[in-house]
This record gives sequence, structure tokens and C-alpha cells, in this order.
Amino acid sequence: MKIVNIKNIFLKELRSYFNSPVAYIVIVGFLAILGWFFTTNIFLMNVSSLRIVFEITPFLLIFFGPLITMRLLSEEMKSGTLELLMTKPLQEYEIVIGKFLAAWALFFFTLLPTISYYITVAILGKLDIGPVIGGYLGLMFIGGVFIAVTVFSSSITENQIVAAIVGFIIVFALFMLDKVLYVVPSDIATVVEYLSIDYHFSNIARGVIDTRDVIYYLSMIAFSLMLGTFMLQRKRW
Repeated sequence: MKIVNIKNIFLKELRSYFNSPVAYIVIVGFLAILGWFFTTNIFLMNVSSLRIVFEITPFLLIFFGPLITMRLLSEEMKSGTLELLMTKPLQEYEIVIGKFLAAWALFFFTLLPTISYYITVAILGKLDIGPVIGGYLGLMFIGGVFIAVTVFSSSITENQIVAAIVGFIIVFALFMLDKVLYVVPSDIATVVEYLSIDYHFSNIARGVIDTRDVIYYLSMIAFSLMLGTFMLQRKRW
């Protein structure tokens, strides 16, 4: 693995995000919706807590995740620049990882302003820092999985809308798995629950960092990026 190649692709993609209005629209839209829920929770319901932020953000990511990543590989394929990129001394996995890290960094910058929510709640009342750290760590993991999955969906087709729809279906299914356990046969209920992304987040959001949850997130990210790499390799073949 050539770190330099990944770094160059990462920086190129990150610049392309902030050189277009897409990143700003996504960030402003995401923060506007999340801010509405947060302020409503504090001023109308009189609840001084970040719990609503950690509950709403994964749900918002189901919709915003595909919007962030649908263009990463689809646009390259449609414009023909992917073929040009592959003529350079680059491996497919370097392209996929570089683009993934750029989208993940964009999500980090999107979450960064929400630190103001923590400051607000800390001023209004006593706040346990453990669940806050766990909550933000869990959100970064969820964001990583959703982005990795939609990078894969972007590698399937050159149509950005189709890529976004496929990504949405997959991440929605991962999010909902632990919500439908009552209709799942008891023999496989444990497996289905383990595959649920929200199940692992609920553990981390309590401030309990379990290696099983971390391994789950990292495995899902790696598996999705491997699938995306495989799709690119097929196109080269």
C-alpha cells in the first residue's frame, strides 16, 4: 500500500468537496435539521441532554450518507476520468480508500460544529463526559460504515441516483435489523441483532467501549471497501 497515493487522492477529493456547493448544502442541511431537534429538546421539552443528538444523527445519516458518496466513483465512471485514473500507477484499493477517507473527513467536519451543543448543555447542567465521548465515537463509526457501504454502491453504476438508492437501501436495512427481531426466527435472532449497526451504537453511546463493537464497525468498513475495490478491478479486467 502506497500511503502517498492514498494521501493524494484523499486531498484531491476533499478539495473537490469544498470547491463545490454540494458539501456546504449537505452540511448546512444536516446541521439545520439536527439543530432543530436539539433546540426543541432543550427549550420546548426542557431536557438538557445530548441524547437526542445521538438518537437522531444515525437516522439522518441514512439519507445524508448516500448524498455524500454517491458521486465518488459514479461520477468518475460517467465522465470517463476513472479510466484515466486507472492508467496511472495506482491500485484500485488506493483509489477506494482515498475517496472513502475524504468522505469520512467531510462527515467529521459536519459533526464538528455540534460541539457547541455539548458546550450549551454543559453550561445549563451537569453532563457526564463518558457517554458524550462514546456517543461521538459511535457516530464516527456509524458514519464510516454508511460511507463505506455507499462507496461500494457508487462503484456498481455510473448513475449517481441509482448509486444513492442502492446505498440507501443497504444502510436502511443495517439500521433496521434490530428493530424487526420480533419477526425473526429465534434461532437466528442473535446473528441478526449482531449485524445491526444501531445495536452496537447503543452500547458505545452509553460510554462502554467494547472491542466486539469496534471490531464489528471496522469489519463492516473493511468488507464494504473490499467489495468496492473488487468492482473496480472487474471494470479494469
